[in-house]
Amino acid sequence: MISTRLQFVACLLASFLAMPASGEETVTKLLEKAKSLVDIDDARAPGVTTSGEPVVDPLREMQSNAIKEQSAPWGHWGSNPKKYSTWTNHSNRMVPLYAFGYTLNDLREKGSLYSNPERMKEHFGRVDEESLNPNANYYDQVDVYDLQMAAVKSGKRHVILVVYDGMDWPTTRAAALYHNQSNRYDSGRGTGLIFQDYRGTKTDFTFLVTTPFASSAKIDVNSQTITAPSNDSTGGYSPDRGGRMPWHEQSRRDYVIGQDRLVPHTVADSAATATSLMSGVKTYNGSINVMPDGSHAVPIARKLQADGFRVGAVTSVPVSHATPASAYANNVIRQDYQDITRDLVGLPSSSHRQEPLPGLDLLIGGGWGEGTGEDKSQGDNFLKGNKYFHESDRDALKKNYKAGKPNSYVVAERTEGESGVDVLKTATEKAIKEEARLLGFFGTKGGHLPFQTADGNFNPTFDVKGTERYTRADVVENPTVSDMTQSALDFLSAPQKGSDEKSDFWLMVEAGDVDWANHANNLDSSIGAVFSGNDAFGTIVNWVEENDAWDDTAVFVTSDHGHFLVIENVDAISDAAQKAAAANR
Repeated sequence: MISTRLQFVACLLASFLAMPASGEETVTKLLEKAKSLVDIDDARAPGVTTSGEPVVDPLREMQSNAIKEQSAPWGHWGSNPKKYSTWTNHSNRMVPLYAFGYTLNDLREKGSLYSNPERMKEHFGRVDEESLNPNANYYDQVDVYDLQMAAVKSGKRHVILVVYDGMDWPTTRAAALYHNQSNRYDSGRGTGLIFQDYRGTKTDFTFLVTTPFASSAKIDVNSQTITAPSNDSTGGYSPDRGGRMPWHEQSRRDYVIGQDRLVPHTVADSAATATSLMSGVKTYNGSINVMPDGSHAVPIARKLQADGFRVGAVTSVPVSHATPASAYANNVIRQDYQDITRDLVGLPSSSHRQEPLPGLDLLIGGGWGEGTGEDKSQGDNFLKGNKYFHESDRDALKKNYKAGKPNSYVVAERTEGESGVDVLKTATEKAIKEEARLLGFFGTKGGHLPFQTADGNFNPTFDVKGTERYTRADVVENPTVSDMTQSALDFLSAPQKGSDEKSDFWLMVEAGDVDWANHANNLDSSIGAVFSGNDAFGTIVNWVEENDAWDDTAVFVTSDHGHFLVIENVDAISDAAQKAAAANR
């Protein structure tokens, strides 16, 4: 059976992806093994039009053929242009930052971290000569934290951080090429996507370095301690090797993936980078707001919550994955999912045993339906069952719920036979009416929302992880990240008892499936994921405009790290979109 084969392939490739990348030879061997086990032509058909005709989807075909042939004239993932897939990990490419309702003048006045030896020493413990650049006009992710705090200090009452996990400049450009059906730019901010084009308020744009403090630290997950501190930093960014701007061709591509022996700057993971975005510090890969010396960083959500802000996190992937985790929790290792979720909802955890954190006011995301018998990375207190958010913890929240009771949650979960949008909307309305908190827990196999493809369908084709397949129920019973964002805005902004004014709030929205698609080297799913996040950004803009709230609102759109897509023929992507549009009218 094809499904059995695909499950085996997925397990085979997942084992590779869980290991440190070791070059194209390993990737190639795994892909050859995968091709021998799966008939790509037997993958799920893309569907039919309303008239009953088969949907024409050239981009899906491009992706399928690229994996099948392991070669594509239009592009590749990795440093070898002769093979389609030779790198499935992150890169240290710079990522974009878009600001709305607030400018980046604070950054320009302060100057780049990479032009300031004192600031470099503060964050890295050293001044790295390869990174020091007196003319640097790019910034660092720690600056995004500072920007959010500055926006609040300036009087902004609604601060929204949108994180496209894994989206670098080439990823954004690929999505814009498909959307525009033409090549309209080759540098700069870009055009075509809402967050590129929106001019309904003051807006600004720059690029960020995504490096961590160090690659790892020796930890004890049970005691939540650092057993061997990372005293020596390996982070940094060399503009000579990585490019002074993201559209500059890298002459030393081994550097981009951390394999330059002369300048081996560590490539960041999502935990260290999200910690920088939300706590303004540098730490080791895998850390959720824990510093290299073992001390806890306090993320912006907790600081603002203490000042009376409502705070929330929305994600298209499991609620305890690195980005939503870093919005609020503390943990020495990102894989300690169950304890991280306990931090997120105010239950006792391994890192806050005696004094649990207050908990987010709102948490909506994936992880539903997952179960496992063991997970050694989560320590001795791991409970069999859902590894992301254990059933007993959810049951405790449900049992303790009472209308009007402080810090109790209305819980909305994926429900058989019911629309996910309706389930979430009903719970949102109830939480607002009963002055409760809101938890939304959804997903399909793997814990994430169904992956949207570039044409708006939910039928991803084969990639280095296998093939995702969804039932109609998977799509109907889950809301989209845009739906989740709408509920979050409605809930967090609802006036407090006795007030007619919108509440102050901080919200993080993550389009996490961009990262999953890029890890899988799936261009079709990557573009679809960017579009999903673009829809969520559109929902934010609509909410701000409907409430005439730009004077009170600052929105920052960015990414946590890059990947390694190289587009060799931009016209191929735009032509695929043209052909699809013409054939499916």
